Amino acid sequence: MKNLFLVLGFLLCIPFATAQTPEVRSLSFNPALKPFYHGVASGDPLGDRVIIWTRVTPDSGFAGAASVEWRMALDTGMTQIVQSGTHTTHDSVDYTVKVDVTGLSPNTYYYYEFTYNQKHSIRGRTRTTPVSMQDSLRFAVVSCSNYEAGFFNVYHVITERNDVDALIHLGDYIYEYEHNGYAFNSTANRVWEPSSEIITLADYRTRYSCYKLDDDLIRLHQQYPFIMVWDDHESANDSWMNGAENHDASEGPWIDRKRASQRAYMEWLPIRPRNQGNIQEIYRKINFGPLVDLLMLDTRLIGREQQSGTTGSTVNDPNRTLLGTTQYNWLTSNLMTNAVQWKVMAQQVMMAPLKVAGFAINGDQWDGYPAERNKIMSFVLANDIRDVAVLTGDIHCSWGNDIPTANYQSNGSGSAFVEFVTPSITSPGFPVGVGAGVVKLMNPHVKFVNLDLHGFILLDINQLRIQSDWFFVNTIDQASNGYTYGDSWYENHNERFLRHTSTVAFPRHDMDKIPAPKWPREYEEVIVDPPTSTQEEESAVVVGVYPNPFTEGISLQLYLPQASNVQLRLLDMSGRLLALRNVSQQPAGLGFLTMDLQSTPAGIYLLQVRTAGGEQVLRIVKQ
Repeated sequence: MKNLFLVLGFLLCIPFATAQTPEVRSLSFNPALKPFYHGVASGDPLGDRVIIWTRVTPDSGFAGAASVEWRMALDTGMTQIVQSGTHTTHDSVDYTVKVDVTGLSPNTYYYYEFTYNQKHSIRGRTRTTPVSMQDSLRFAVVSCSNYEAGFFNVYHVITERNDVDALIHLGDYIYEYEHNGYAFNSTANRVWEPSSEIITLADYRTRYSCYKLDDDLIRLHQQYPFIMVWDDHESANDSWMNGAENHDASEGPWIDRKRASQRAYMEWLPIRPRNQGNIQEIYRKINFGPLVDLLMLDTRLIGREQQSGTTGSTVNDPNRTLLGTTQYNWLTSNLMTNAVQWKVMAQQVMMAPLKVAGFAINGDQWDGYPAERNKIMSFVLANDIRDVAVLTGDIHCSWGNDIPTANYQSNGSGSAFVEFVTPSITSPGFPVGVGAGVVKLMNPHVKFVNLDLHGFILLDINQLRIQSDWFFVNTIDQASNGYTYGDSWYENHNERFLRHTSTVAFPRHDMDKIPAPKWPREYEEVIVDPPTSTQEEESAVVVGVYPNPFTEGISLQLYLPQASNVQLRLLDMSGRLLALRNVSQQPAGLGFLTMDLQSTPAGIYLLQVRTAGGEQVLRIVKQ
């Protein structure tokens, strides 16, 4: 996606300014959530089950497995327990916890929590899917959350609205770049960890850990089940099956990086793989009864051939694929069903053609794979499949499109189905000196476009129509809950094109269920905020040691309540000092330290972390 901006800048001769690197500040951290600093999450709801997730940060001196209790109830007080159990986690999965809770009732709100060492996590709220016909269903649709580009105010607004059944995230949940590598916002001044480009499993785990300490993201995961797919930046920019634009041979084999990114994604997010143990396949169906099938597609890693621009024999090869044969066959099989009214394809890159001055400009989207796009359109039309829509992210701006066949007319005649494209959460918009009106003039199937603003879609579906309402936040430069309404477009039942309305879709009457409480049960609900100055909260916290086991060295993710000298001491199991690193005045907040241990023999060691607030000892293994 990043390359599209560079190509368009060259095409239209637009100058770009490079921001100066400002003084960085520490990341946020909430000691009141100990040991569940990363919050809770749920995802991939079905009629009888849902994934629940957390991550436990073990205490000092801990080694081995951690036994974490979980409970699911019908009330926020956790008295009406419907399911419970114990889950064992380990450093092999970065102490993440994922439980597929079964035996649940359809179309039901639940609350859940975890307990470790007699301490509770925050409670989460989730909801199973319906199995019978519903009056309507409602989703928030988001994509492209670059931490360094600004504040996640979109997440904050959706949490406050409290009016969706689930959240659909279409990818670019994280970004892989080094600090200031892409769209750093010096006003927001948010800095991710690690500061280098992420390549290894340890790198990806650390970046997810950084993201999931963001309070707005924690609170959004807490209140809604997520339905997710990856895009390119969860691995590397413009990735495809066997490589990526932002990967070269000096960074090691692509397959290793790809597998590391997929493993970290599965560890850190509440997603259910298509087949147990297969982390490569994430295309899947989430059914919401007879009204909606969400068909979650992978247009990145499972079958995509390499990008080759937008012209020439390679691009126009009739066998060229974005989905891969197996996924394409799965998709068309699911589109054929008569048991469900609306078939909604949720995927990453824009399906509608996009031309500037008569030329397609982005070979990374479906314009680079026109034969397969035509196959999907032809299949839908040949089989008279109605009520089809596409949800798209990736392009960082808002679009409402008809998907045009060769005989398309601007009144919607000749459209195969429609597409709703959500804007980015923070990533920069369309950087060209062409206004929305000119874009629509050059592309008559584009009915709505906003090239600049960050926001989200509220997707409302009933038996009569599917409607997208676009909303935009006022700023990403600072934390804010301000936002405005943008526009609304819909597709009627049995039609294949978009119509305009100025009326937003209103939520159902039953969508005001009590949110999950903000704080863990240790803090009574009558207290507005937990204490901020307990002795325990003043201690340093080792959030993670990566990788463990290690081969060359370790990276330490460390939270400090105040600036402090830090000493890292490597000891053998008899207590003998083998290696030492002193760091002067490490800044307060969440930071990142490394220790080179290449010369250390294979074995089991103790890592002693000394700060002004005391010391912690962790077990690490050299392979």
